[in-house]
Amino acid sequence: KKMTEPVKCGILGATGAVGQRFITLLQGHPYFQISVLGASARSAGKKYQEAVSWMLDIPLPENVASMEVKPCEPSYFADCALVFSALDASVAGEVEEAFAQADIAVFSNAKNHRMDSNVPILIPYVNAEQIDVIPKQQEERGYKKGFIVTNANCSTTGLVVPLKPLEEAFGISKLFIVTMQAVSGAGYPGVSSYDITGNVVPYISGEENKMLIETNKILGTLNEAKNGFDEKSIKVSAQCNRVPVLEGHMECVSVELKKKATIEEVKEVLKNFVPDSQKYNLPSAPKVALELADSESRPQPRRNANSGNGYTVTVGRVRECEVFSVKMVVLSHNTIIGAAGGSILNAELAKAKGYL
Repeated sequence: KKMTEPVKCGILGATGAVGQRFITLLQGHPYFQISVLGASARSAGKKYQEAVSWMLDIPLPENVASMEVKPCEPSYFADCALVFSALDASVAGEVEEAFAQADIAVFSNAKNHRMDSNVPILIPYVNAEQIDVIPKQQEERGYKKGFIVTNANCSTTGLVVPLKPLEEAFGISKLFIVTMQAVSGAGYPGVSSYDITGNVVPYISGEENKMLIETNKILGTLNEAKNGFDEKSIKVSAQCNRVPVLEGHMECVSVELKKKATIEEVKEVLKNFVPDSQKYNLPSAPKVALELADSESRPQPRRNANSGNGYTVTVGRVRECEVFSVKMVVLSHNTIIGAAGGSILNAELAKAKGYL
């Protein structure tokens, strides 16, 4: 298909918080056109505007408002080459496999398949080459045209973008991370207002472990057989907190480097980072994937999360660490680059590389 002819796509879990974000980000997309919206049996059969509790500050687009919501079964998505999955982890695993089996590519935001040995956790800025596991995945799983690509957990995504250039330049042995995560990361209705108003919740189920295992897989490399990954063995200690912020995950990160480096050298490496994915000119990718904040009091969620339309990761307060080598503050938009936008970038990369 010519690049000019949009590819039809579907959204699974279209009524939820991430599903809504997919809908707004795909408006006027040069490659992909929303053809089918899928959701739970509770919503199926209704018009989208009747099934959804719309919560974004962008109005519900008219072109999807009157679409009828379908069940999340491949037969309803037969004219789609791909689906974006915003399904809850309680159901995502088997549903996504059924779609891949039915010749439909799956770009998932769910955790279910992230640690499968032949499924990439893809962040084009960081590990674009890992998408080339797809042919072996198809061979091993008996998929013809379908395949599964996941994106990372929202807190891992922001973290690994600045780690990538540091790992390449100096090597990383240890990480200590404290997160301050926005409520939108918990979905809707998410955290009760009674729990989060004027408060901080020092526990997010499963989050700390995800940061540990996903970071090492993402920063690893595609193995020689191209059927899996050689993971890193960075020691990661993470403490994750939910804070009363709407959008934007902030992380205080201390990094132990393998090679000695001055703070100026570290800043230089961060500032000059150009991801491999830049050469594909992906339509949603910002000019700058990683931005070095110029003020001592930045990044801040309300003032920096929308940088690069929510696709840019901002790093600031880069300074010497008294315990490890260097410490910094990282901010990313948790529902754009950290969720729906991340999956869209992955699909753009798959199209650029001829997998769609």
